[in-house]
Amino acid sequence: MKRIVIADDSATARMVIRRCLEIIGLGEADMVEAPNGREALNRLKEEPTDLLVTDLNMPVMDGETLLKWVKGSPRLTDLPVVIVTSAGNPAKEVELTTIGAFAVLNKPISPATLLKTLEPLMQ
Repeated sequence: MKRIVIADDSATARMVIRRCLEIIGLGEADMVEAPNGREALNRLKEEPTDLLVTDLNMPVMDGETLLKWVKGSPRLTDLPVVIVTSAGNPAKEVELTTIGAFAVLNKPISPATLLKTLEPLMQ
C-alpha cells in the first residue's frame, strides 16, 4: 500500500490508527489525515489512494456519508473502506457492509485486529 487516508475528528484517534498501521508493517505508506469526511474526500481526489480508514461519527460529513460517496464514485468505487466506530451496533455494521464497507471495527482498535482485517489487502 502506497497511500492511506485516515479520517477521524479526534487527533488522538488518528494517531492511534496511524501507529497501528505502522506496527502491522504499513509504515512506508504515505498516511494522510483528515478531521472530517469532507476533508477526506478532498484528500481522496488529490491522488490515488489504496485504503481509507474512517471514523463513523464526525462533524461536517460522517463516515457513512463518506462511504456512500466513495462507493458511488466510478473512480473510487474499488477503494477499500474500513470504518472504525465506538457505537458497537451490529445492525449498523451490517448496513455499512451492505453499502460497501470492507470492514467495520470497534474502537479501540488494536494492531492485531487491524492486521487480521487488512491481511487480504496486503498480499
